[in-house]
Amino acid sequence: MITIRKGTDRGHNDFGWLDTYHTFSFGQYQDPRHMGFRALRVINEDRVAPGQGFGEHPHSDMEIISYVLDGALAHRDSLGTVKTLEPGEVQRMTAGRGIRHSEFNHSTTERTHFLQIWLFPNDKGLTPGYDQRRFALDERTNRLRLVISPDGAEGSISINQDVRLYTTNLDPGKSVRLDIKPGRHAWVQVARGSVTLNGKALAQGDGAALSDEAAVELQAQAPAEVLVFDLA
Repeated sequence: MITIRKGTDRGHNDFGWLDTYHTFSFGQYQDPRHMGFRALRVINEDRVAPGQGFGEHPHSDMEIISYVLDGALAHRDSLGTVKTLEPGEVQRMTAGRGIRHSEFNHSTTERTHFLQIWLFPNDKGLTPGYDQRRFALDERTNRLRLVISPDGAEGSISINQDVRLYTTNLDPGKSVRLDIKPGRHAWVQVARGSVTLNGKALAQGDGAALSDEAAVELQAQAPAEVLVFDLA
């Protein structure tokens, strides 16, 4: 079964400094029909204006992934981490028993466009942590690249949840396939472009939940960037 969540149906807020779309309920957007999928709780698509950002704020008991599409995102947290996240890099922050952080776009001309993803951890009260890695474009062009996993397989970032996140950049007409083991589920999020998912059309911003499907089969209809979550 495939359930499509159209990008045009997402929650939306434009605060001037932040233009944000919510796949699942978040902040001022609340919809009991869309509270997450499996361990996935939040997928926000954010565009942050030049010279703007999120001031220091707390999180707890959440695994947070940031994925920049355009621009750069400066990160600072209470662990002493000071990093800048750019396209091609993936960030994982374990909020655990409590962490504070800020995110900022230091450009004076360009917006920062990124996805922020929250997943429930496999336990509460974990030790806060941070990791960030770059994944070369050729490793994810017309192929699936594992970037997040529970065991750090294939040079991926480890996460405190039974989830594997793959990314791919597809040229028009190219396709990839991910087999889904019995009893597992998948979520597909189209970050850019357009694809078919098991023959169903998805556009930029669209997501889809898959259950009782044998595989995720993606084919690009236009240059596309897609995230694929393999979920328990």
